[in-house]
Amino acid sequence: MKTQTKSKKVNKAWLHDHVSDTYVKLAQKEGYRARAAYKLKEIDEELKLIRPGQVVVDLGAAPGAWSQYLRRRFAPEGAGVGALNGTIIALDLLEFEPIEGVQFIQGDFREEAVLKQLEDALAGRPVDVVVSDMAPNLSGIATTDAARIEHLIELAIDFAQHHLKPDGALVAKVFHGSGYNELVELFKQSFKKVKPIKPKASRDRSSETFLVGIGLK
Repeated sequence: MKTQTKSKKVNKAWLHDHVSDTYVKLAQKEGYRARAAYKLKEIDEELKLIRPGQVVVDLGAAPGAWSQYLRRRFAPEGAGVGALNGTIIALDLLEFEPIEGVQFIQGDFREEAVLKQLEDALAGRPVDVVVSDMAPNLSGIATTDAARIEHLIELAIDFAQHHLKPDGALVAKVFHGSGYNELVELFKQSFKKVKPIKPKASRDRSSETFLVGIGLK
């Protein structure tokens, strides 16, 4: 019973933080599905990665906040609907409420058949930017979780190597902890410029950070 009470306290604390969170309020006000939109916004504003007319692939896209941000960047006046100058292909295991102008593929990125769907959707077009908010289900066992995270990052890098333009970019979510330095090294082996970024919109207590690789080696 004590554990249950503690769990309820933790849930209440999380709920209070969530409801009073600046970025949650901003997302509700500006029509984003999740506060995560502001993480990509900060990264983009710092590095100027997203421009109208590009082809962008959004991995681990659900619930769709990153695709919403991309869509607005491609719209003439930042609109969530209407004209769109660019291509956005989103992919996730989970269901995805449609976003006007965004092509969605539901499936596991680790499966060949799903990658084939993604390649078919690209129809031979090179990709300007790959953004990946993919994260595995964490077990709490450091070595197991590190291996799962590394596997997803390896897949994202492999996809980028085969589909990015030479000066293209990969933005991927990673976690500080076991295996982080190896992931940075993996990026450095693949990209000319590598920059770790912890956006302000990422909660302080979260171990997540983002690695950005620009320009294929």
